[in-house]
Amino acid sequence: MSVFNIVTVVSAILMTIMILLQSRGASLGAGFGGSGELFTARRGVEKTMFQFTVILAIVFIGSLVLGIVGA
Repeated sequence: MSVFNIVTVVSAILMTIMILLQSRGASLGAGFGGSGELFTARRGVEKTMFQFTVILAIVFIGSLVLGIVGA
């Protein structure tokens, strides 16, 4: 198994966990735009979790691209 495969799997698992930990909507209808909430700024831990999720997504895509190019 190459390093890119390991990085891809680990970043995918961590990204999935981070996405599931971010609970924006309280109900199933919130996922379809029926929440009725106004936009609120992310602060504190929520902002850090969001930024870490974005970094994990960049690492995930980068490892996929480098794995394909290196193959």
